[in-house]
Amino acid sequence: MRRAFAVLSFTAAALVTLTVAAEAQQGRVQAGVLECRGGPHVGMVVGSVNNLGCVFRSEGRPDDLYVATVTKLGLDLGITDQTALSWVVFAPTVQLGRGDLSGNYAGVNASAAVGVGLGANALIGGSANSYALQPLSLQGQTGLNVAAGVQSLELRPGR
Repeated sequence: MRRAFAVLSFTAAALVTLTVAAEAQQGRVQAGVLECRGGPHVGMVVGSVNNLGCVFRSEGRPDDLYVATVTKLGLDLGITDQTALSWVVFAPTVQLGRGDLSGNYAGVNASAAVGVGLGANALIGGSANSYALQPLSLQGQTGLNVAAGVQSLELRPGR
């Protein structure tokens, strides 16, 4: 029963994520890729907070470093050893300056891991909600975890 609930929750959230991602990129151009990595994470029943180190990569410009704080509200149970996320960044223009992605983002999340796991999330935010983060690939994690719900991401310039 728990496994069926987890699969159903994951599938529903993934479908919502893909719908939000398709709507989010309208009127924007692909500006680059944001990659984030994090260490151990413990999910609580109603949510969690996780810190990640991120780098924005775009052709013809130096890497731009960020620190991300990810907050999840909804089902988030378990422990993961590490997390890796990648998003295609859609922006009003491909010409982004250092720190331009800084700001708050929101969207939906779905993930599951037993040993090695997968997840997906799509986010909209930044300055005047002008940026969209669409999953480039599925989230990778190792550990034992299931999560589905609303997710927020705060990006700050890194060093």
